[in-house]
Amino acid sequence: MEPQPNFRSAVGGVRRRYSDPGPQDNSTPYRFSEVDSAPQTTPSLSESVASGHPSSTRQYDSRSPTRLTVEEAIKKLQELLKQKRRLDKPTKKMPQLFFVDGTFAELAQAMADIVQVGDQVKPMLEKDQKEDALAAIVKASIHLNSIAEKDYNPSYNLLIYLVLEFAQDPKKYLPTMCGNILKPITSSPQHHFALASNALTTIFNTLDEKNPLRYNVFVQMVRLVKANNAYDLLKPSLMNLKDWLKSWDTDEEAQRNLFVELAEVASEGGDDEESYEFLKKALGTFDADDKEELTSEEAQRIALRAVRMGLLSNNTYLFQDLCALPAVQALADSHPVYSNLLDIFNEQDLEDYNDFKEENKGFLEQEKLDDAKLERKMRLLTFASLAASSPNREISYDAIAKALQIPMNQVELWAIDVIRATLVEGRLSQQQKVFLIHRVTYRVFAMKQWRELDTRLHQVKDTFVQLAAVVRRQQTEVNAQKERDQAEIERKLANVNLGEGQRGDRRGGRGGFGGKPRDAPAPKERDDNDD
Repeated sequence: MEPQPNFRSAVGGVRRRYSDPGPQDNSTPYRFSEVDSAPQTTPSLSESVASGHPSSTRQYDSRSPTRLTVEEAIKKLQELLKQKRRLDKPTKKMPQLFFVDGTFAELAQAMADIVQVGDQVKPMLEKDQKEDALAAIVKASIHLNSIAEKDYNPSYNLLIYLVLEFAQDPKKYLPTMCGNILKPITSSPQHHFALASNALTTIFNTLDEKNPLRYNVFVQMVRLVKANNAYDLLKPSLMNLKDWLKSWDTDEEAQRNLFVELAEVASEGGDDEESYEFLKKALGTFDADDKEELTSEEAQRIALRAVRMGLLSNNTYLFQDLCALPAVQALADSHPVYSNLLDIFNEQDLEDYNDFKEENKGFLEQEKLDDAKLERKMRLLTFASLAASSPNREISYDAIAKALQIPMNQVELWAIDVIRATLVEGRLSQQQKVFLIHRVTYRVFAMKQWRELDTRLHQVKDTFVQLAAVVRRQQTEVNAQKERDQAEIERKLANVNLGEGQRGDRRGGRGGFGGKPRDAPAPKERDDNDD
């Protein structure tokens, strides 16, 4: 985002500087450069006592006629510590987003001259009628849409500052300001979105993060995005929407209106999946115990729209969460055919869908529902149901062809499609003509599915018990074999030692009678002949 130019008023030479907007943290859709006020230091406990700070207490003087008991001294010390903690506790203050020099009268007069109501506002300022002056300036703020492009955002920054800083009730001025911002900027039509979004986000970020007025400003931002088909720019900030609505304490009706607006923006932006999610959130804001509200025209309209979008979506295959919404369940009385069709896609199969078409001929064409798209989705869902109900984790080609009502040579193509739809994971065995199931997504998870899960868990348990028995048996055999091998090694070592002993005895008995060794010859004395 380009830096905003400095703006100097020609009236009275009042100097004003405005901060440059930029990206902000995750609590706001964009960041503005924030300049915090000078940090306020809290005096230490000793400083408080010495300087007469509100937290100070009278020091104990042994010469004072009033002496404190131990209990009184402890009590006073506890009070002193509480006061210190209260003073040391950091206070959260809204960062200052503007640098503005000048009094209210000077700034308001300069703003009035810009929007061409200077003569009207001047006597009000002389009488110190701030509210009347602000009302006249805001009413005439439509003139900002025709000033030079370089002065648009600085002028709006000044107007925002005057309203939020000096108005007794900024709420009554913001709708007019936001409405004027959304109107075309005649001086720069090609940059309307950038200029208008900058002004709106300045208002949004200047308001305290818990201020409910932020909701109204955000709605205007959504409408601006919708008018300019810029959903991709808004989408990253929507991750904070849940926290924003909670901090603004937004009621259910206001949430519903916003969700419906966002659903339209996402749909026009090509994100049908997000649009479908926003519609479900909008349906969730209706009171489940208020039958009149559930059957209202608004509830039925949103419910039908969500059902249609879910059925025709290329990425939506599971409808259990949609069917669980009370507003959708109320369609069974007001729109029974739609309700029946949704039930089929929720937990029934292709044969039931074909029966529905026979019983309600012309319904799909009348409601502009694409039969080819619905039939394809129904075949994929039928494949998923077939895989989920398979007891041995495999399906024959014949069973697939029969359930999907397709020729045998198309089974592998549909198996690939159902894997791409992430409904089933597995592999094809062309040799055995079966589809081996690795994982399957249940379309509904009710009592029947819980029973199946219980059965499979018991099967897994039995398998592990059998496996543990085999491991223990093999371990016993291994230990027995080790013992046998050890005994064999010890036996062989014993035989080797015995054989060596016998050979030694035989070598020691050579040359003597009876096995006794002969005496060694006496050494010969040395004489002269030895030389």
